[in-house]
Amino acid sequence: MKQVFGLFLFFFVLLCLLPLLLVKCTPAPPGITVHLYVKEEKKTVPLALEEYVKGVVAAEMPAEFGLEALKAQAVAARTVAVRRMKRFGGTGYPAVPGADLSNDVSDSQAWLSRRQLIAKWGFWGYRRYWRKISAAVEATSGLIITYDGQPIDALYHSTSGPQTANAEELWGRSIPYLKSVPCSFGQHSPRYQQEKVFTVQEFLSALGMVGESAAGGLALQTLKRTPSGRVDTMQIGTQVFSGAELRSRLGLASTNFTVRLRDGKVVFTTVGYGHGVGLCQYGADGMARAGKTFQEILHYYYQGVELKKLRLN
Repeated sequence: MKQVFGLFLFFFVLLCLLPLLLVKCTPAPPGITVHLYVKEEKKTVPLALEEYVKGVVAAEMPAEFGLEALKAQAVAARTVAVRRMKRFGGTGYPAVPGADLSNDVSDSQAWLSRRQLIAKWGFWGYRRYWRKISAAVEATSGLIITYDGQPIDALYHSTSGPQTANAEELWGRSIPYLKSVPCSFGQHSPRYQQEKVFTVQEFLSALGMVGESAAGGLALQTLKRTPSGRVDTMQIGTQVFSGAELRSRLGLASTNFTVRLRDGKVVFTTVGYGHGVGLCQYGADGMARAGKTFQEILHYYYQGVELKKLRLN
């Protein structure tokens, strides 16, 4: 009986460790290779494009989202990669020679290895969610988003609020496929509306205005909003700040905010999360729940584009 139990225990442990062993030992299959710089390991690793996309989707979008939303995310993530890859004429990752992208979200896209996903979801969660994400990526295999025959800059963000933003609100220049559209599909986002509270001292310190007098109340006035409703410029005391600068300095969820004084504190109420340009991820999930296909989702958030298939070999 002990031998039977020992044999059972051996195979159970082997089953649990198998995904970790595969992560380390399985070579990338032939096809298009992405050279990804992994910051934590300080090294560049080669990955098959489709395997890279699976790691991006798993890192960038909740696995609980609808399958069509995950498919839309897969196509957007693949497009970002192809646009950056040196093989396709992209700039690569300038900080590291030989790398196409990094896993640093401030530069490229988030990406998680299978080992990291097991740590994130647990073993059984990994088995369930990895199958779902793999299905979404494989169903869109090789598809990218193009405009005038070229891969687009497929920006995406978590939650847009009632309206996505025009590209010029972020970069100061217009891009024909990155236009503001109404977005009523993402109101189930936990970050759709948030509040952040500062003491006056914390607020002035974050803005480098420690010497500014707050006596008699602090002047707070929105001078201009963008076409999508985000703050373009705001006057605080005697100084004028852009909405983007305030978001960065104060750690706000978005530039779509209102601000007021309450009980002697500075209170920001933000709507949405992220820069607001391109695909709204929670909006994509809302559209998927409403029965929209990934093609319909992508054509809604990116105007005038075409979906085209890469040769994967």
